Amino acid sequence: MEDAIRLNYEISPDDFTRAGEASSDVKKKLKQLGVSPEAIRKVAIAMYEGEINMVIHARGGQILVEITPEQIEMILDDVGPGIPDVSLAMQEGYSTAPDEIRSLGFGAGMGLPNMKKYSDEMEIDTRLGVGTKITMRVKL
Repeated sequence: MEDAIRLNYEISPDDFTRAGEASSDVKKKLKQLGVSPEAIRKVAIAMYEGEINMVIHARGGQILVEITPEQIEMILDDVGPGIPDVSLAMQEGYSTAPDEIRSLGFGAGMGLPNMKKYSDEMEIDTRLGVGTKITMRVKL
């Protein structure tokens, strides 16, 4: 089996000053590895949206990224409230973000739809009161 590069990021709840650092770091590393700009763009957008969701809705969590010659896999594992209705949450514009979050320019209800749009595969495993684990893959 070929070597995989594994990256691990801790995401803090309610920390908007650091939100996006993990996706920026992954973007930088992918550029250094010579990954195509289109794949980098997809990974950066999908991961950023997930990272922001973890900051807004969850009580933090972690993101694991595995880079192989075939794909980039991002596993976002949070300790949030879970998603009561995934199909509703997947609708563009649907948001449960409070007004103070919206006033910061977040919470427009495009997080999950953009995560799906910019990844080649996406799975959502959510349990109410436990958390949500989202696995996204971008093929190379």
